[in-house]
Amino acid sequence: MTTCASSVDRTSLVKIGLVNPKSPTNVGGVMRAAGCYQANEILYTGKRYALAAKHRGEQYNTDTKRVGQHIPLTAIDDLLSAQTDGVKLICVDLVEGAIPLPEFVHPDKAIYVFGPEDGTIDQALIDEADAVVYVPTIGCMNLASSVNVLLYDRLAKTNMQIADDALIRQSRDNNNRVKVRQK
Repeated sequence: MTTCASSVDRTSLVKIGLVNPKSPTNVGGVMRAAGCYQANEILYTGKRYALAAKHRGEQYNTDTKRVGQHIPLTAIDDLLSAQTDGVKLICVDLVEGAIPLPEFVHPDKAIYVFGPEDGTIDQALIDEADAVVYVPTIGCMNLASSVNVLLYDRLAKTNMQIADDALIRQSRDNNNRVKVRQK
């Protein structure tokens, strides 16, 4: 089942920053999450993703909603340069001293930075963050899963009204016409 938020909150800004991602599959999953939870932009550093995407088309298998057509995926040299006035830098990683996600209060405007699949966010970036949060799990999730959980948590903690059958009809896949029977 696929669910996506139904209306954009114009007072918020959500950017996702990826530190040197390596997998087109994970970046495609991040793109799909960005579409479902209406992020504004995806930024990434490093060369591994571009190199892998050039040789394999896996991203397009996971971004089945073609989110890349309306949410930018942009390569940048430095994620700190993406932080503008009023936008909080939030690092999301399994880092000692981080805030558990259930306790975190999301800012209206944020760039959420996620570490690479096979590493962590550099200490220098952690030191510049307005907050560092982690998803309390046993073991670590993959990149796309982490982005989905973070964005869902942000949505769940807002006052947006998203729970109705119209949203379900708009969001579900074409081959899903199942309904709950009234008893």
